[in-house]
Amino acid sequence: MRVTVDIDGDGLARVEMCRGAGNAIDLAMARALLDAARECEKAQARAVLLTGRGRSFCVGGDLKEFAALPGERLAGHLTDVTDALHGALRILAGLDAPLVAAVQGAVAGAGLGLVTAADVSLAASDAGFTAAYTAIGYTPDAGVSWSLPRLVGPRRAVDLLLTNRRVPAAEALQMGLVSRVVAPDRLDEEAVQTAGALARGATAAYAATRRLVGRALSASLDEHLDAEARQLAAAAVSAESREGVAAFLDGRRPDFSWPDRARSDAASPGVARPPAGGSGAALPGSS
Repeated sequence: MRVTVDIDGDGLARVEMCRGAGNAIDLAMARALLDAARECEKAQARAVLLTGRGRSFCVGGDLKEFAALPGERLAGHLTDVTDALHGALRILAGLDAPLVAAVQGAVAGAGLGLVTAADVSLAASDAGFTAAYTAIGYTPDAGVSWSLPRLVGPRRAVDLLLTNRRVPAAEALQMGLVSRVVAPDRLDEEAVQTAGALARGATAAYAATRRLVGRALSASLDEHLDAEARQLAAAAVSAESREGVAAFLDGRRPDFSWPDRARSDAASPGVARPPAGGSGAALPGSS
């Protein structure tokens, strides 16, 4: 089993890559990630926590598998891998659920794409990030060339993609590649707390906010102000918002868990879903 999915009572889906050393992505792994994303979608997960078992989060594509294929089969095989992996990213980007990544050890290639797709990314202080693609004559996949410039800026993104230098966790935080750096022995606890809090939060408001942030990069100020106004008006009359305001006025914690809570698709007029390839916060255009 290359990927496991566990969904708790709060709607937190924990997706764990568990393919030996490095969690390298072969075709079976890419398809397993796609199946996991579909499971999260079907279950209407309220938050997704993506982790990698072992010393490293994900070192990218399985080069041993790729190198073993004759040239006439390799291009088609890589298309199959990216179709599945990109399909998973598209589904995760389209969920209302925020995506949280907990990252340790080595992160390279498509592993970097999984990190940049997350709305919130927590990195252990021992994590290190490298693009790695051009070092072997490859070009980016997993949305890296789309999401990385949005997180760190075009010039820095090109630097990382061409030089393939290793970026330690502290520098990754400084440049905006990750959201937070924690001690390695605290990574799992912090990630579960963060994702769990999001799963218990205002799902529809999270989804609409992520989409607003994502489309801001391609909209004019006038267009974006109009989109914000439409979204706020729709959100304010939703069942979710009514519960949030009532709880605030009553001095209690809101309960957003009821099954008839407003979904963001119904409450987001005029707010487009993001292009595939990255996720929320930076994004994705979200989600």
